[in-house]
Amino acid sequence: MRQGHQTWLFEPSPVILSRAVAVGPFEARGPLRKDFDILHDDMWLGQESFEKAEKKLLEEACERAIKKAGLTKEDVQFFLSGDLLNQIISSSFAARTLGMPYLGLFGACSSSMESLSLAALLVTSGAADNALAATSSHNGSVEKQFRYPTEYGAQKPPTAQWTATAAGAALVGRGGQGPKIKAATIGRIVDMGLSDPFNMGAAMAPAAVDTIQAHFRDLQVGPDHYDLIATGDLGRVGFKIAADLFKEHRIPIPEEKLTDCGILIYSENQPVQAGASGCGCSAAVAYGHLLNRMERGELKRILVVATGALLSPLSYQQKESIPCIAHAVAIES
Repeated sequence: MRQGHQTWLFEPSPVILSRAVAVGPFEARGPLRKDFDILHDDMWLGQESFEKAEKKLLEEACERAIKKAGLTKEDVQFFLSGDLLNQIISSSFAARTLGMPYLGLFGACSSSMESLSLAALLVTSGAADNALAATSSHNGSVEKQFRYPTEYGAQKPPTAQWTATAAGAALVGRGGQGPKIKAATIGRIVDMGLSDPFNMGAAMAPAAVDTIQAHFRDLQVGPDHYDLIATGDLGRVGFKIAADLFKEHRIPIPEEKLTDCGILIYSENQPVQAGASGCGCSAAVAYGHLLNRMERGELKRILVVATGALLSPLSYQQKESIPCIAHAVAIES
Protein backbone atom coordinates (compact mmCIF):
# COMPACT_ATOMS: atom_id res chain seq x y z
CA MET A 1 0.00 0.00 0.00
CA ARG A 2 2.78 2.49 0.82
CA GLN A 3 4.59 3.68 -2.28
CA GLY A 4 7.86 5.50 -1.80
CA HIS A 5 8.32 7.59 1.33
CA GLN A 6 5.01 9.33 1.98
CA THR A 7 2.38 8.10 -0.49
CA TRP A 8 -0.41 5.55 -0.12
CA LEU A 9 -1.46 3.64 -3.24
CA PHE A 10 -5.01 2.36 -2.82
CA GLU A 11 -5.61 -1.08 -4.32
CA PRO A 12 -8.43 -1.82 -4.80
CA SER A 13 -9.35 1.82 -5.19
CA PRO A 14 -12.18 3.11 -2.99
CA VAL A 15 -14.97 5.03 -4.67
CA ILE A 16 -16.50 8.43 -3.95
CA LEU A 17 -20.11 7.23 -3.88
CA SER A 18 -21.60 10.70 -3.42
CA ARG A 19 -20.68 14.22 -2.38
CA ALA A 20 -22.48 17.37 -1.35
CA VAL A 21 -21.62 21.03 -0.83
CA ALA A 22 -23.47 23.68 1.17
CA VAL A 23 -22.44 27.35 0.89
CA GLY A 24 -23.31 30.78 2.20
CA PRO A 25 -24.76 33.74 0.27
CA PHE A 26 -21.43 35.21 -0.86
CA GLU A 27 -20.31 31.90 -2.39
CA ALA A 28 -23.78 31.44 -3.90
CA ARG A 29 -23.15 34.60 -5.93
CA GLY A 30 -19.80 33.31 -7.22
CA PRO A 31 -18.99 31.65 -10.56
CA LEU A 32 -19.33 28.07 -9.21
CA ARG A 33 -22.84 28.42 -7.75
CA LYS A 34 -24.29 25.82 -10.16
CA ASP A 35 -21.84 23.24 -8.76
CA PHE A 36 -23.14 23.53 -5.19
CA ASP A 37 -26.02 21.52 -3.73
CA ILE A 38 -27.33 23.89 -1.07
CA LEU A 39 -27.25 27.69 -1.46
CA HIS A 40 -28.08 29.88 1.53
CA ASP A 41 -29.16 33.51 1.40
CA ASP A 42 -28.50 34.11 5.10
CA MET A 43 -25.07 34.07 6.77
CA TRP A 44 -26.74 33.10 10.05
CA LEU A 45 -28.68 30.13 8.61
CA GLY A 46 -31.39 30.99 11.11
CA GLN A 47 -29.03 30.33 14.04
CA GLU A 48 -28.07 32.41 17.09
CA SER A 49 -24.37 32.62 16.21
CA PHE A 50 -21.97 32.18 13.31
CA GLU A 51 -20.49 29.15 15.07
CA LYS A 52 -23.88 27.44 15.20
CA ALA A 53 -24.44 28.41 11.57
CA GLU A 54 -21.22 26.67 10.57
CA LYS A 55 -22.24 23.52 12.43
CA LYS A 56 -25.56 23.49 10.60
CA LEU A 57 -23.80 24.03 7.27
CA LEU A 58 -21.62 20.97 7.93
CA GLU A 59 -24.58 18.86 9.03
CA GLU A 60 -26.47 19.76 5.85
CA ALA A 61 -23.59 18.76 3.58
CA CYS A 62 -23.12 15.44 5.39
CA GLU A 63 -26.80 14.56 5.44
CA ARG A 64 -27.20 15.44 1.77
CA ALA A 65 -24.18 13.29 0.78
CA ILE A 66 -25.56 10.28 2.67
CA LYS A 67 -29.00 10.75 1.12
CA LYS A 68 -27.59 11.06 -2.41
CA ALA A 69 -25.84 7.71 -1.96
CA GLY A 70 -29.13 6.08 -0.99
CA LEU A 71 -27.73 5.13 2.41
CA THR A 72 -28.56 5.88 6.03
CA LYS A 73 -26.35 7.09 8.87
CA GLU A 74 -26.24 3.52 10.17
CA ASP A 75 -24.56 2.43 6.91
CA VAL A 76 -21.58 4.73 7.57
CA GLN A 77 -18.94 3.35 9.93
CA PHE A 78 -16.82 6.47 10.43
CA PHE A 79 -17.20 10.23 10.19
CA LEU A 80 -13.92 12.13 9.69
CA SER A 81 -14.08 15.89 9.86
CA GLY A 82 -12.15 19.03 10.72
CA ASP A 83 -12.59 22.79 10.84
CA LEU A 84 -10.78 25.92 12.01
CA LEU A 85 -12.55 26.77 15.25
CA ASN A 86 -11.00 26.10 18.66
CA GLN A 87 -11.13 22.38 19.50
CA ILE A 88 -12.79 21.77 16.08
CA ILE A 89 -16.20 22.41 17.64
CA SER A 90 -18.09 22.57 14.32
CA SER A 91 -17.05 19.01 13.52
CA SER A 92 -17.53 17.67 17.05
CA PHE A 93 -20.98 19.16 17.47
CA ALA A 94 -22.02 18.02 13.98
CA ALA A 95 -20.81 14.53 14.96
CA ARG A 96 -23.12 14.76 17.99
CA THR A 97 -26.05 15.36 15.64
CA LEU A 98 -25.05 12.70 13.10
CA GLY A 99 -24.45 10.05 15.75
CA MET A 100 -21.72 8.19 13.84
CA PRO A 101 -18.31 6.97 15.11
CA TYR A 102 -16.18 10.07 14.82
CA LEU A 103 -12.55 10.95 14.19
CA GLY A 104 -11.87 14.66 14.61
CA LEU A 105 -9.01 16.12 12.57
CA PHE A 106 -7.13 19.37 12.52
CA GLY A 107 -5.04 20.14 9.47
CA ALA A 108 -6.33 23.69 9.07
CA CYS A 109 -7.34 24.18 5.43
CA SER A 110 -5.63 20.92 4.43
CA SER A 111 -8.28 19.02 6.41
CA SER A 112 -10.42 18.33 3.32
CA MET A 113 -7.83 16.08 1.70
CA GLU A 114 -6.55 14.81 5.07
CA SER A 115 -10.02 13.48 5.88
CA LEU A 116 -10.48 12.08 2.36
CA SER A 117 -7.08 10.32 2.53
CA LEU A 118 -7.89 8.70 5.86
CA ALA A 119 -11.40 7.74 4.76
CA ALA A 120 -9.89 6.00 1.71
CA LEU A 121 -7.35 4.25 3.94
CA LEU A 122 -10.07 2.95 6.28
CA VAL A 123 -12.13 1.60 3.39
CA THR A 124 -9.23 0.02 1.49
CA SER A 125 -7.85 -1.64 4.62
CA GLY A 126 -11.22 -3.19 5.41
CA ALA A 127 -11.68 -1.18 8.58
CA ALA A 128 -14.84 0.33 7.09
CA ASP A 129 -17.30 -0.32 4.29
CA ASN A 130 -18.24 3.36 4.10
CA ALA A 131 -16.61 6.45 5.59
CA LEU A 132 -17.72 10.07 5.42
CA ALA A 133 -15.07 12.79 4.98
CA ALA A 134 -16.06 16.41 5.53
CA THR A 135 -14.83 19.89 6.41
CA SER A 136 -16.34 23.33 6.96
CA SER A 137 -15.56 26.99 7.53
CA HIS A 138 -17.58 30.16 8.05
CA ASN A 139 -16.40 33.68 7.34
CA GLY A 140 -18.03 35.15 10.42
CA SER A 141 -16.75 32.57 12.90
CA VAL A 142 -13.23 32.13 11.54
CA GLU A 143 -12.46 35.79 10.91
CA LYS A 144 -13.60 36.57 14.45
CA GLN A 145 -11.27 33.96 15.93
CA PHE A 146 -8.13 34.46 13.86
CA ARG A 147 -8.29 38.13 12.93
CA TYR A 148 -10.87 40.70 13.99
CA PRO A 149 -14.65 40.56 14.46
CA THR A 150 -16.27 41.41 11.13
CA GLU A 151 -18.23 44.29 12.68
CA TYR A 152 -14.91 45.92 13.64
CA GLY A 153 -14.33 46.65 9.94
CA ALA A 154 -10.54 46.28 10.06
CA GLN A 155 -8.66 47.15 6.88
CA LYS A 156 -6.97 44.16 5.23
CA PRO A 157 -3.86 44.18 3.03
CA PRO A 158 -4.00 42.95 -0.59
CA THR A 159 -2.35 39.66 0.41
CA ALA A 160 -5.22 38.72 2.76
CA GLN A 161 -7.76 36.05 1.81
CA TRP A 162 -11.49 35.74 2.42
CA THR A 163 -12.59 32.78 4.55
CA ALA A 164 -15.20 30.83 2.59
CA THR A 165 -18.56 30.04 4.16
CA ALA A 166 -18.86 26.49 2.90
CA ALA A 167 -18.99 22.85 3.87
CA GLY A 168 -18.19 19.85 1.71
CA ALA A 169 -18.70 16.13 2.34
CA ALA A 170 -17.69 13.04 0.38
CA LEU A 171 -18.94 9.52 1.10
CA VAL A 172 -16.24 6.94 0.37
CA GLY A 173 -17.18 3.30 -0.20
CA ARG A 174 -15.57 0.01 -1.08
CA GLY A 175 -17.46 -0.50 -4.33
CA GLY A 176 -20.01 1.10 -6.60
CA GLN A 177 -20.13 3.84 -9.17
CA GLY A 178 -18.16 7.05 -8.91
CA PRO A 179 -14.68 8.57 -9.13
CA LYS A 180 -11.92 6.39 -7.69
CA ILE A 181 -9.37 7.51 -5.14
CA LYS A 182 -6.11 6.13 -6.51
CA ALA A 183 -3.46 7.53 -4.17
CA ALA A 184 -2.76 10.03 -1.39
CA THR A 185 0.48 11.78 -0.50
CA ILE A 186 0.71 12.87 3.12
CA GLY A 187 2.57 16.14 3.48
CA ARG A 188 5.24 17.18 5.93
CA ILE A 189 5.59 20.47 7.77
CA VAL A 190 7.29 23.24 5.82
CA ASP A 191 8.00 26.46 7.71
CA MET A 192 9.73 29.28 5.86
CA GLY A 193 9.74 31.58 8.88
CA LEU A 194 6.78 33.72 7.76
CA SER A 195 4.52 34.96 10.53
CA ASP A 196 1.99 37.28 8.87
CA PRO A 197 -1.55 35.82 9.23
CA PHE A 198 -2.67 38.15 6.45
CA ASN A 199 -0.32 36.47 3.95
CA MET A 200 -0.99 32.77 4.41
CA GLY A 201 -0.78 32.06 0.67
CA ALA A 202 2.91 32.89 0.69
CA ALA A 203 3.45 30.76 3.79
CA MET A 204 1.63 27.72 2.34
CA ALA A 205 3.01 27.75 -1.22
CA PRO A 206 6.29 25.92 -0.40
CA ALA A 207 4.35 23.15 1.37
CA ALA A 208 2.18 22.62 -1.71
CA VAL A 209 5.23 22.37 -3.95
CA ASP A 210 6.97 20.00 -1.52
CA THR A 211 4.00 17.59 -1.45
CA ILE A 212 3.54 17.66 -5.23
CA GLN A 213 7.25 16.90 -5.67
CA ALA A 214 6.94 13.99 -3.23
CA HIS A 215 3.86 12.68 -5.06
CA PHE A 216 5.63 12.67 -8.41
CA ARG A 217 8.72 11.07 -6.89
CA ASP A 218 6.90 8.35 -4.96
CA LEU A 219 4.65 7.29 -7.85
CA GLN A 220 7.28 7.94 -10.53
CA VAL A 221 4.88 10.06 -12.58
CA GLY A 222 5.05 13.58 -13.94
CA PRO A 223 2.63 16.47 -14.51
CA ASP A 224 1.47 14.89 -17.77
CA HIS A 225 -0.14 12.09 -15.72
CA TYR A 226 -2.91 14.48 -14.64
CA ASP A 227 -5.40 16.58 -16.55
CA LEU A 228 -5.50 19.10 -13.71
CA ILE A 229 -3.58 19.81 -10.49
CA ALA A 230 -5.56 21.97 -8.06
CA THR A 231 -3.94 23.51 -5.01
CA GLY A 232 -6.19 24.19 -2.04
CA ASP A 233 -6.35 27.86 -1.17
CA LEU A 234 -3.10 29.57 -1.98
CA GLY A 235 -4.97 32.47 -3.49
CA ARG A 236 -3.42 34.70 -6.14
CA VAL A 237 -0.33 35.53 -4.10
CA GLY A 238 0.54 31.99 -3.05
CA PHE A 239 -0.39 30.53 -6.43
CA LYS A 240 2.10 32.81 -8.19
CA ILE A 241 4.80 31.88 -5.68
CA ALA A 242 4.07 28.17 -6.22
CA ALA A 243 4.30 28.60 -10.00
CA ASP A 244 7.69 30.30 -9.59
CA LEU A 245 8.87 27.49 -7.28
CA PHE A 246 7.85 24.85 -9.81
CA LYS A 247 10.07 26.56 -12.37
CA GLU A 248 12.91 26.92 -9.89
CA HIS A 249 12.71 23.20 -9.05
CA ARG A 250 12.41 22.32 -12.75
CA ILE A 251 8.95 20.80 -12.46
CA PRO A 252 7.40 21.52 -15.87
CA ILE A 253 3.71 21.96 -15.12
CA PRO A 254 1.90 23.74 -17.99
CA GLU A 255 -0.17 26.72 -16.87
CA GLU A 256 -3.39 25.19 -18.19
CA LYS A 257 -2.92 22.16 -15.92
CA LEU A 258 -2.54 24.15 -12.72
CA THR A 259 -5.30 25.91 -10.80
CA ASP A 260 -6.22 26.94 -7.26
CA CYS A 261 -9.50 26.45 -5.40
CA GLY A 262 -9.06 29.78 -3.62
CA ILE A 263 -9.05 31.58 -6.95
CA LEU A 264 -11.87 29.60 -8.58
CA ILE A 265 -14.59 29.99 -5.95
CA TYR A 266 -14.99 33.77 -6.30
CA SER A 267 -15.17 36.08 -9.30
CA GLU A 268 -12.79 38.96 -9.89
CA ASN A 269 -15.65 41.35 -9.08
CA GLN A 270 -16.04 40.05 -5.54
CA PRO A 271 -13.95 41.98 -2.94
CA VAL A 272 -11.90 39.08 -1.62
CA GLN A 273 -8.40 40.54 -1.86
CA ALA A 274 -6.09 37.64 -2.85
CA GLY A 275 -8.83 34.99 -3.02
CA ALA A 276 -10.42 32.46 -0.69
CA SER A 277 -9.24 30.35 2.24
CA GLY A 278 -10.85 28.16 4.89
CA CYS A 279 -11.42 24.42 5.30
CA GLY A 280 -14.62 24.67 3.26
CA CYS A 281 -12.91 26.25 0.26
CA SER A 282 -11.05 23.26 -1.20
CA ALA A 283 -13.83 20.89 -0.09
CA ALA A 284 -16.50 22.92 -1.89
CA VAL A 285 -14.49 23.35 -5.09
CA ALA A 286 -13.24 19.74 -5.20
CA TYR A 287 -16.48 17.98 -4.26
CA GLY A 288 -18.58 20.38 -6.29
CA HIS A 289 -16.89 21.94 -9.29
CA LEU A 290 -13.97 19.58 -9.99
CA LEU A 291 -15.86 16.30 -9.58
CA ASN A 292 -18.72 17.70 -11.65
CA ARG A 293 -16.21 18.33 -14.42
CA MET A 294 -15.05 14.72 -14.11
CA GLU A 295 -18.65 13.56 -14.26
CA ARG A 296 -19.13 15.49 -17.50
CA GLY A 297 -16.04 13.83 -19.00
CA GLU A 298 -13.97 17.02 -19.10
CA LEU A 299 -11.34 15.59 -16.72
CA LYS A 300 -10.14 12.03 -16.23
CA ARG A 301 -7.36 12.37 -13.66
CA ILE A 302 -6.96 15.14 -11.11
CA LEU A 303 -4.66 15.81 -8.17
CA VAL A 304 -6.18 17.91 -5.38
CA VAL A 305 -3.56 19.39 -3.04
CA ALA A 306 -5.20 21.01 -0.01
CA THR A 307 -2.92 23.37 1.90
CA GLY A 308 -3.05 24.32 5.57
CA ALA A 309 -1.48 27.02 7.74
CA LEU A 310 -1.18 25.47 11.19
CA LEU A 311 -1.17 28.65 13.24
CA SER A 312 -3.46 29.57 16.12
CA PRO A 313 -4.29 32.84 17.89
CA LEU A 314 -1.99 31.65 20.69
CA SER A 315 0.99 30.92 18.44
CA TYR A 316 0.53 34.27 16.70
CA GLN A 317 0.46 36.10 20.03
CA GLN A 318 3.71 34.35 20.96
CA LYS A 319 5.24 35.61 17.68
CA GLU A 320 5.73 32.10 16.29
CA SER A 321 6.19 31.52 12.57
CA ILE A 322 3.53 29.61 10.61
CA PRO A 323 4.13 25.87 10.07
CA CYS A 324 2.38 24.76 6.88
CA ILE A 325 1.35 21.46 5.34
CA ALA A 326 -0.29 20.08 2.20
CA HIS A 327 -1.97 16.75 1.50
CA ALA A 328 -2.57 15.49 -2.05
CA VAL A 329 -5.23 13.07 -3.27
CA ALA A 330 -5.28 11.57 -6.77
CA ILE A 331 -8.76 10.96 -8.17
CA GLU A 332 -9.66 9.23 -11.44
CA SER A 333 -12.97 8.96 -13.24
